[in-house]
Order: sequence, then structure tokens, then C-alpha cells
Amino acid sequence: MSIIKAYNEAWDNADVEALGELIHDECVFNPHVGGITMSKSDIMGFVGGGSTPQSENQRILFENDEVGVAHSIVHFANDSDSEAVMSFMRFKDGKIILMETGATPLSDDYKLVGTE
Repeated sequence: MSIIKAYNEAWDNADVEALGELIHDECVFNPHVGGITMSKSDIMGFVGGGSTPQSENQRILFENDEVGVAHSIVHFANDSDSEAVMSFMRFKDGKIILMETGATPLSDDYKLVGTE
């Protein structure tokens, strides 16, 4: 199974144990908001906290043994606008060692092309 697919499944199920196996101990996550950098323990705490954002229309745009690029629509638990999120990941030893995201906020009435 691809690393990104396994990560998405673990994230969607808030499976902290599975995420722990997929995220490298030296992982650095640079999310698109707040100008912060998160570590593996930050990510694990976020997922284990019960307010994990929900994703839909997850797509793996590219993945090999070194890097991966994914896109999804993300809905946040804090009632902020949903976002179209692009994720870049770098892998080391079969785990995610770097992740960066970029996002575009979506209006409340957005509709994906082809879903009407």
C-alpha cells in the first residue's frame, strides 16, 4: 500500500497507532496556517485530541519512494471554511519525514465540478 494511502486511512480513522508507524520520529510538518512547525508528537496529539479535520475527494497526484503529492477537500472541526489542500511529503525509511501544505479556502456553497 502507498504511504499516502495508508496515512489517509489512519488519519480518517484517527488511528494514532497506525500514524505512529507511518510518521518518522524526526518528522517536520509545516502547515499552511500560523507560521508554525509541528513535530511527530504534535501531529499525534492533534489526531488523538478528537477534533481531527475530515477529508473528502482524496487524490494521490504523485508518489514514489522519495516524495508524494496529494490533494483533498478538508473540513475543519472549528467551523472555519473548508479548504482545498495540497500536501507535499518527503519519505525516509518508508515513513513521512517532511510534510508541507498549501490551501485555498472554499465558500460554504462550493460544489465540486461534475457532482451536480
